[in-house]
Amino acid sequence: MYGEGELNARLMLVALSPGQNEDREGKMFIGPSGKILDELLQSAGIERNSLYMTNLIKCVLPKNRKPKQDEIEACSPVLDEEINMLLPDIIVPLGYYATRYILTKYAADPPLAHTDFQAVYGKLIYSNDQKTFPLPHPASLIYNPSYKQETMKKYHKLEILSRDCKWATMCPMKWYFEKGRLQRKWIELYCKGDWESCIRYQKEASGTYHQDWMLPDGSLDESLI
Repeated sequence: MYGEGELNARLMLVALSPGQNEDREGKMFIGPSGKILDELLQSAGIERNSLYMTNLIKCVLPKNRKPKQDEIEACSPVLDEEINMLLPDIIVPLGYYATRYILTKYAADPPLAHTDFQAVYGKLIYSNDQKTFPLPHPASLIYNPSYKQETMKKYHKLEILSRDCKWATMCPMKWYFEKGRLQRKWIELYCKGDWESCIRYQKEASGTYHQDWMLPDGSLDESLI
């Protein structure tokens, strides 16, 4: 099955493959993992219909086995076509296989070991002009419910990523970028990304003085003076 949802969505969720329920009904996330996803999205203040959701593998994997490389190679061009058509601002791969594929596609150097992928979940990545925000697959909580609070915290970031910083249009970073003095990554990762983590935003929100040449990570770039 192909994806579903808002064609102009800012966020595109990419899961591994449909389950039997999803394949039979032609809908995304209607089984047990779908109930968990709905709970995670609701806790983050995100409406499911505001997203576009799709799969890396377009058919059911027998007995929920791991995908084979030739299956990924056969199905991934369809996913690539969806991405090229919809041009999502942020791709949100869910779980190991979707994350590995998307990070590799955009040359973002995915971890080598399966267990090391935990380190990239909940981290906004910008590579080859594409933002990626990997998250654990909701189904992981079926097997590891003790990770629920940690996973929920990562999903909460989706609400931040769903909109630009309220000061993005007047921030000096925008001016520096438009004048060719600042790399695009600062705008994408912070002003149009995880603005809550921006040190400039935090200081502005608290009324604390900060130099115009302070970068979003808090470092000072005196070349901008």
